[in-house]
Amino acid sequence: MSKFKSVENVKGMYHFFCPGCGCYHGVWTNREERPCWDFNGDVNKPTVSPSILVTTPYPDETRVCHSFVKDGKIQFLDDCTHVLRGQTVELPDIDNL
Repeated sequence: MSKFKSVENVKGMYHFFCPGCGCYHGVWTNREERPCWDFNGDVNKPTVSPSILVTTPYPDETRVCHSFVKDGKIQFLDDCTHVLRGQTVELPDIDNL
């Protein structure tokens, strides 16, 4: 089962399911795109760097998800606005979602 999956027909784009946000986030690994993350190539125990920052504006607030993905786990930083803030959890297998 994989935790990262390449996006069909998009060179160098991978997505993963974020359990904090309840949706998919994506990272570019293609050096021709910006921003671009380093990726260890292991879809079962992915590691990417630098951190992944997702901000989503809503009418009443801006939601923030800021994390590191290391060895198949997602470490949520303290500036996250969701319930997994400050926690490290296993990335879910996206083949089952």
